[in-house]
Amino acid sequence: MGSFSVWHWLIVLLIVVLVFGTKKLKNIGTDLGGAVKGFKDGIKDGGEAASPAATTTTTAQQVGQSPVADKNTTIDVEAKNKG
Repeated sequence: MGSFSVWHWLIVLLIVVLVFGTKKLKNIGTDLGGAVKGFKDGIKDGGEAASPAATTTTTAQQVGQSPVADKNTTIDVEAKNKG
């Protein structure tokens, strides 16, 4: 009664997959992995103090935009409907 067997965990996993679906679980895993990677990068760069202007310029250059367009630009994203 104290611990769960392998069969108990397989049944729980099957129920979770049936409720959420594999695509939703994949998206959650991808988001979680990105968050962990961002956290590790933040810890690694924690010793270096970067100014906000330098960070904005670096981010804009990585995306391929000009640093000036980054301040007053609104990005419109289209949401896809399930159906």
